[in-house]
Amino acid sequence: MRKIRKGDEVIVIAGKDKSRRGKVMRVVEEGQRLIVGGVNLVKRHTKPNPTKGVSGGIVEREATIHVSNVMLFNPITKKGDRTGIRVLEDGRKVRYFKSNNEVVDV
Repeated sequence: MRKIRKGDEVIVIAGKDKSRRGKVMRVVEEGQRLIVGGVNLVKRHTKPNPTKGVSGGIVEREATIHVSNVMLFNPITKKGDRTGIRVLEDGRKVRYFKSNNEVVDV
């Protein structure tokens, strides 16, 4: 079970975008890297391709960020928080915040 998944709100804890928040758009490379919306923006210079209908120019898009540089955002404490995995009585595995033992998955 992954500690950070698609759709989670995360906060960046290291790098040029430190303390910025965003939602995880995609998990790539076996869960080691993430694409977070509005974080780690890079400019890519693209050539025009008329057969595909792509106009050329400078395109700004999100690049991947390593999973160790983000933390799951806890809305109760308004900070990034460490997470753990717990097995409930009915056998389901859920993630929980270690600071206040709140369950992330419902």
